[in-house]
Amino acid sequence: MGGRDKPGQDGWVMGVWLPQLECIEALKLACVRGGRAVFRDVSFRLSRGEALVVEGPNGSGKTSLLRLIAGLLGPAGGTIHVSAGGSPVAEPDERGKYIGWLGHQDGAKAQLTPRETLAFFARLYGGREGIAEALESVSLTRAADLPCQYLSAGQKKRLALARLMLCGRPLWLLDEPLAALDAQGKRVVAEMLRAHARAGGLAVIATHEPLDIDAARLSLA
Repeated sequence: MGGRDKPGQDGWVMGVWLPQLECIEALKLACVRGGRAVFRDVSFRLSRGEALVVEGPNGSGKTSLLRLIAGLLGPAGGTIHVSAGGSPVAEPDERGKYIGWLGHQDGAKAQLTPRETLAFFARLYGGREGIAEALESVSLTRAADLPCQYLSAGQKKRLALARLMLCGRPLWLLDEPLAALDAQGKRVVAEMLRAHARAGGLAVIATHEPLDIDAARLSLA
């Protein structure tokens, strides 16, 4: 994208040089929230170019698992191992530098336009390129200069997807990425994930809906 380092390659992200992310492995993870055991003995391993779809009913811990991976929560048991440049990434804060997050909050400031929003995040992530391409990829070009307060829920989700495209992070964590999207928008998500995998990226996706991608599956009861 516009000469930026592709996900999964060595490169500068937010002013920090990040070596290539090779894999992430979770071993017997356990999560406790509010004194209640949410899940336990959850294990998986992902290497470059692979994706994991996390399924389960409401309250099964899908979002909590993503937060554990991101280092926003500490596990009640088990471990998360990340390897980058042939070396372990032990600290959650260091692991977070490799992560692109797409959650339920759209992150759209009402007074800013999609173009201005992406320009801000592009600078934050260490570059200015690829904004027009990202807008076009999510079909937001015609609304690029409309204040975000006038966007629909689906358009705001598309803007969040465009922001994810610009982040340059090799490990994507997506929480219900298909919510509020129409059929065309869901195809955009699937193609984004396929392109991310082809570039050597990794992805963990929590979703209630089927995704048309090649991915391993993890079911939380």
